[in-house]
Amino acid sequence: MIKSHHTFKVHSKHTLSTLSSLIDHCLSFNSLPLPFAAESIHAQSLKLGLNRNTFIANRLLSLYSHLTLTNYTLQFFQEIPTKNIFTYNIFLSSLSKSGRIEDARHLFLEMPERDSVTWNSMISGYASAGLVDEAFGSLYQMRESGIRPTGFTFSIAACCVVSVRQAKQVHANAVRNGFDLSNTVLANSFVNMYGTVGLVEYASSMFRVMENRDTVSWNTMMSVFGDSGQGDRALECLIEMRGYGLSMDAVTASTAISVCSDHEDAGKGEQLLAYCFKVGYLSNSIVSSAVIDMYSKCGRLDDSVRLFQEMEIWDSALCNSLASGYARNWRVSEALRLFVASIRIGIRPTEFTFASILSSSSCLGLTEQGCQIHCWIVKLGLEVDRIIASALVDMYTKLGAIESAMKIFSTMARKDLISCNTMILGLAQNGQPMLALRIFEQMLVNALQPDRITLLGVLSACVYGGMISEGKSIFLSMEEKYGIEHGFEHYACIVDMMGQAGRLQEAMNIIESMSHKPTASVWNLLLEACWIHEDLKFAEIVAEKVMELEPNFSLPYTVLSQIYSMRGKWESVARVRKMMSERRVKKVTACSWIGLKNCIFVFESDSILHYGGESTYSVMRLLVWEMKEKGYVPEQHEDG
Repeated sequence: MIKSHHTFKVHSKHTLSTLSSLIDHCLSFNSLPLPFAAESIHAQSLKLGLNRNTFIANRLLSLYSHLTLTNYTLQFFQEIPTKNIFTYNIFLSSLSKSGRIEDARHLFLEMPERDSVTWNSMISGYASAGLVDEAFGSLYQMRESGIRPTGFTFSIAACCVVSVRQAKQVHANAVRNGFDLSNTVLANSFVNMYGTVGLVEYASSMFRVMENRDTVSWNTMMSVFGDSGQGDRALECLIEMRGYGLSMDAVTASTAISVCSDHEDAGKGEQLLAYCFKVGYLSNSIVSSAVIDMYSKCGRLDDSVRLFQEMEIWDSALCNSLASGYARNWRVSEALRLFVASIRIGIRPTEFTFASILSSSSCLGLTEQGCQIHCWIVKLGLEVDRIIASALVDMYTKLGAIESAMKIFSTMARKDLISCNTMILGLAQNGQPMLALRIFEQMLVNALQPDRITLLGVLSACVYGGMISEGKSIFLSMEEKYGIEHGFEHYACIVDMMGQAGRLQEAMNIIESMSHKPTASVWNLLLEACWIHEDLKFAEIVAEKVMELEPNFSLPYTVLSQIYSMRGKWESVARVRKMMSERRVKKVTACSWIGLKNCIFVFESDSILHYGGESTYSVMRLLVWEMKEKGYVPEQHEDG
């Protein structure tokens, strides 16, 4: 009996080891029959009577969780007779990762004991759901309960920060708990954290004093520089990385190519492309999608399409990049067709897919298509996603549907910087400056650090609302109060505001005091203001500046010609027109477009006959007659 009992024990150990090895094998591969394999192992454990063994049960629970089989995980968890802290932690992590945050919260409260893994899972779940306050509240409670945070705890917290104040608090807490820059993973998280809140120099300083910088460290620093518009520093970082003997991985390559995209530098981008082709990175969809994006931004959309068609397997990253390229180049029909084609072959749309498609629908005023896509988003349950919600807000503001945009914005659980920026810009452009400023003030109350886009939106609101004192105050306090340098776009807003108010000399002084060399676009704003206020003296000075920068641009000649004609200075009009002829300046022709269902009709002022001739004009006359009946009086122009 003793011998027989001894043999059974050896056999049980062997079976436990075999089942555990099979589970390890399933966890290490991602293939289609894995759910079936998990069920087979589960059945074998039942057959051998090992289903009551807590160790094997935990391994199976982990496997079901890894395969995101939530229903199986829930059922199996309930069947485990003897649960320990590992059982609870595995199931808690599964609930958090699947977005069932309320179920995770209930389980957390019911757990007989908790360790650092428990708290990390709960904090991570809150962070993934966008519940930042709850995430930081759990971190505080974790410390109060006597559980020491781990490096992973602070890495999660670093991903949640939305303000400079929070970033510094997380960093300080980590230091107080004995963590320093010798922890490379945590240091990488902090570099990314400071870059996220706009403290690029903090991120750079931390990166420079790190004890052990790995490839992830360099990739993170490059990404921070690239996202802050400092592409030159990002590429210098790449060169320095290679100087230390580190090779580029696929993430490095895609980040560097994205920097080239933002700078529209196809030359350097193609050098990186050659390297990727040499080492085989081009088969990586993230790298290929970055190349597709680069070509489309550099005006070479045909090359983007060609590369896309050469890829053996399409995925969401590739489709998103090309759809974005189509939208950027105003080829909306192709973007919508690609969207439908990708769904038909089983590619599930992501938040970036919808962001690109919604952008293309709004750029040409396709309200019907935009609403249809919104309905699809609701049907898929994705309306709570912050990126998609922000894209919907952007679409509706561009379509002028402010009420719809505000409804979506007000229901967002967490209003991050992107969503606030989108709403502020949309309100400013739709003549709601006071509401835009209220959202900005609420941002500051919630300790959400504004960036250059935020302040651009606020200044735009001041321009549209004629709020000169508020605009000047914000413009002058940008660097001191928010740590943001004046960019061309900020100068353009303040010049436009002063010009519209007739304060032309003040606008001129601002342009001449710019830290950068003024561009023609800034001078053009002042030139238009001179035209509005019929100030010939200033118009002549500003027009000369624009002609020096862009001698073939028609606006300065047109403005001068019209002002001279209003003053009866026909010799000056003839002189300007002669200059236009000698310099071969072509007048910019405006165009209009009409979206009818799935078709976009674009026409210039002299091409209406191509779209129906006299019938088109008849319809237009009927529209004008109906508008007059409702009290509309059309403006009279000299050209009739």
